[in-house]
Amino acid sequence: MFHDDDRSNRLRPAILTDLVGQYMNDSERAALLGLPPTTRIRERAKIVNPERLELGEHCWIGEGAVLDASGGLSIGAHTSIGLNVLVFTHSSWLANMALENHSGSDLIERKPIRIGKGCFIGGNSVIMPGVVIGDFVTVQPLSVVFKDVPDRSMVGGNPARVFQRIDEEHVEAEVRRVRAVAETTHSQESPWPTASTPPLSSVTASSSATATSSDRTA
Repeated sequence: MFHDDDRSNRLRPAILTDLVGQYMNDSERAALLGLPPTTRIRERAKIVNPERLELGEHCWIGEGAVLDASGGLSIGAHTSIGLNVLVFTHSSWLANMALENHSGSDLIERKPIRIGKGCFIGGNSVIMPGVVIGDFVTVQPLSVVFKDVPDRSMVGGNPARVFQRIDEEHVEAEVRRVRAVAETTHSQESPWPTASTPPLSSVTASSSATATSSDRTA
């Protein structure tokens, strides 16, 4: 049932690693794959050739993401890869058209990808071979990135285009806004139970006592 050849024996450890990883939490899964201890990698995420992946601290890899590091992949610190994101460092289109798409074909082209620090790659996006994404870049969901992206940019679409620049002042203003909203929301939250709303146990006990009193009156 199991093949005993070089390719099968080479693939089997990766298959077993994926299988075992499904029963781990996100930090345990990162340790299994030899990633930095601050990495969080979610269920069904897959890394092809993890030995060729350079990953910074505090990265997050979402459910179902596929990171193909066979051509070389570098991801900077504090970067999040959304769910079902596909990062390809190889392409086999020429091998297919030449009818030479067998495993190990010399027509499978590989190009490294670099994703900078502080980036957010939105869910269901595709990053194509050879792309360099700068630092502090946001890629909107459902985007296909064919070309390099400069630092502090927001891109989106298919093909992805820059439609906004994000300077430090804008980020600092957004940080203040979000924290102010969170602080206001927290201060408006009422503790449970409140003085005007007694605990459910008190209401139940009071109702039972009233019912008993009514029965006796009847």
